[in-house]
Amino acid sequence: MTRQKQNKFLLLLLLVILPIAFVCHFAAGEISISWSIFSDAWFFFDSSNTEHIIVREFRFPRFIMACLAGSALSVCGLMMQTLFNNPLAGPYILGINSGSSLFVAISLMTGISIFQSDFGLVSSALIGAFIFGLIILAISFKVKQGVSLLLIGLMLGSFSSALVSVIQYLSEANSLKMFTMWIMGSLQEVESGQLPFISVLFLFGMLGSFFIIKPLNAFVLGETEAELLGISIRKIRLLIIVFTALLTGLITAYCGPIAFIGLAVPNLVKIIFKTQDHRILLPASLIIGALFLVLCDIIVQLTAPWIPLPINAVTSLIGAPMVIYFIVKRLAQ
Repeated sequence: MTRQKQNKFLLLLLLVILPIAFVCHFAAGEISISWSIFSDAWFFFDSSNTEHIIVREFRFPRFIMACLAGSALSVCGLMMQTLFNNPLAGPYILGINSGSSLFVAISLMTGISIFQSDFGLVSSALIGAFIFGLIILAISFKVKQGVSLLLIGLMLGSFSSALVSVIQYLSEANSLKMFTMWIMGSLQEVESGQLPFISVLFLFGMLGSFFIIKPLNAFVLGETEAELLGISIRKIRLLIIVFTALLTGLITAYCGPIAFIGLAVPNLVKIIFKTQDHRILLPASLIIGALFLVLCDIIVQLTAPWIPLPINAVTSLIGAPMVIYFIVKRLAQ
């Protein structure tokens, strides 16, 4: 079997695993609900039935949000790594998540009601991600060394964290509590009525990412070679930043800052599929990213009776050792 056929088979296998992950995620909830009740909740919904409400308003939105968040952050990480030609690039490391967090902090702790609406929160996260993305992009024109760019991204993250600390010190108790709960990260705050809006923005960003697969493959060869192939470098750079800012800002606004998925999953995908072809890497990152975050949320639910872990802690506990392994393996080659 050729490598291309193996990769296609692996993609199909991952698609089969996704429904299995849904079953495991649904069963991991603290309250046991039968599949007959799950079916009734969809086809014979009773608003006075507590179990029906749990299925429609909590279990299903939580699973969908885990899939959307994991997919979005993984695809963003892949695009950033391709853009900067660095396997350690990602929306979290390069400070794009930090930009979203800073602007969300300003929104939540200003006390202005319009900023605390869904529209205000998402707009703030998108603006923050886009501004920090453009800053990193502008710096990348001057700084060619990947390690230096990563350090600058970390410094931007530290700078925004310092500003957030100042805002927290000056904010009122209720606003501070709201922001503290948000920054810990959670998939259970999204309501079913918010899913259509989130899904539309997600699909827009994801479809845009798939439309630039050919330029992404050209970037793997290097910017000079990409230009010789007729790729508009400046245009594609801007599109990557726009799509990354959209997806990262969207997920950060509703779920809080989630670390390491955008860094760990694309590297894991490259190891599994052994290719640089984004026709394989992009859908694989989408599916494995979803599975990764669903797995992390299953752990959150299973440990909830004893230790209420935030999702950001679980992704860091799993993702950080993976990234260390990737770095050591790369240095050993």
